[in-house]
Amino acid sequence: MTSTQGMPTILAQILARKDEEVHERSLAVTETDLLALARQQSAPRGFVKALDERIEAGDPAVIAEIKKASPSKGVMREDFRPGEIATSYQAGGAACLSVLTDADFFQGHEDFLIEAREACDLPVIRKDFITHGYQVSEARAIGADCILLIVAALDDARMLDLYQQAEGLGMDVLVEVHDQRELERALRLELSLVGINNRDLHTFDTRLETTFELLSHIPEGVTVVTESGIHTHDDVLRMREHDVHGFLVGEAFMREEDPGEALRRLFF
Repeated sequence: MTSTQGMPTILAQILARKDEEVHERSLAVTETDLLALARQQSAPRGFVKALDERIEAGDPAVIAEIKKASPSKGVMREDFRPGEIATSYQAGGAACLSVLTDADFFQGHEDFLIEAREACDLPVIRKDFITHGYQVSEARAIGADCILLIVAALDDARMLDLYQQAEGLGMDVLVEVHDQRELERALRLELSLVGINNRDLHTFDTRLETTFELLSHIPEGVTVVTESGIHTHDDVLRMREHDVHGFLVGEAFMREEDPGEALRRLFF
């Protein structure tokens, strides 16, 4: 069971449900069977590689999110077709995709990731609350190229185990932090990709300064992705002036008729 002491209420609720969900799923499909499915998948598309290639070319490296709903905003897109959204994002200049697979809180599904990945050539991250090795195996079994690990949701030992398991399956890992303490913990992994979430988990306030404040503590060679609070082209320019060229954005696009065109307007 995942320890939730001291966590924000919503995160604790989500993680408690994840423990139940993993137990239920493991009764239906064993992790051994999942690993067999994972090994049948084609090789992962390089997630970090795709971001770095854009950055080296002098372009913004955008991870475009496919998200049907959220606990705070409700349903964001009634006509939700992951494959069409993925195609639109690729045409709009996205480097990678992020697909929400959490069902209970975000109305996501594993099939959304499968549909999105089959519709395009971009690497895809499974955006979920991963706290068990079972979920890592499941991510590769459905074709994910990368997983998200949220430092606030994990102790150091569990985080290392999950990170190494993902690497062993050929996936990249986006490690998400919210403050300097979490960043210090994340850097013990000798990671290659870090996401700085500008949203405070306790207050839900968003400050772009969070990214700027943590930048100086990140070693050279680690790819940085800023998350939450990017709403205008000026926000993008401000980040790029601080040498941040990786972005994870989704909510801003989900209400648009053509998400890829909205992406192009915001970033290019």
